[in-house]
Amino acid sequence: MPFRPLNLTSKFLEQSMLRVFFAFCFVVANGLTVQTAFAETPLEILAAINAEASGIPGFQGFSATRGESFFKTKHSHSLSCSTCHTENPAAQGKHSETDKLIKPLAPAVNEERFTDMKKVKKWFKRNCNDVLDRECTPQEKGDVLTYLLTVKK
Repeated sequence: MPFRPLNLTSKFLEQSMLRVFFAFCFVVANGLTVQTAFAETPLEILAAINAEASGIPGFQGFSATRGESFFKTKHSHSLSCSTCHTENPAAQGKHSETDKLIKPLAPAVNEERFTDMKKVKKWFKRNCNDVLDRECTPQEKGDVLTYLLTVKK
C-alpha cells in the first residue's frame, strides 16, 4: 500500500463547509420559527370577526369612527377601553386597579397585537365583561379593531 500524505486542506474545507451548512440550516429554521410565531394578521382577525358579524341581520360593515367612540366612551362602572389603554392606543397603558403596565394596543406600534385569534377572543371577552358587564357584539369588536388599525405611531 503506497503512502499518501494526509490532505489537511481538503479535510479543513470539508469541515468548514459542513459548519457553514449547519449554521445556515439553523438560521433558516429559526427564521421560519420567528415568522410563524404570529399565525394570523390583524386583517385576518378582522376578516374572521366580519364573517361572524355578517350573519347578523342589518350588518353593513365596520366603522373606525364608531370604534373610536366606543373605545373612548365610558360604559358601566364609569369605565371605557381608554381607562386602561389610554386615549391614545399607540401609547403604553396601565391597568386601572392593578397598575400593571399594558403594552400599546395599536397594531402599528405593537406587532404582537391581534395576531392570535384565541388571545383576541380571550381579551375581548374579559375586557368587555369588565367595561360593559357583557360580552362585546361582533359589530363592537369589528368597529374597535377597525379603529385600532387606523392608529399610527
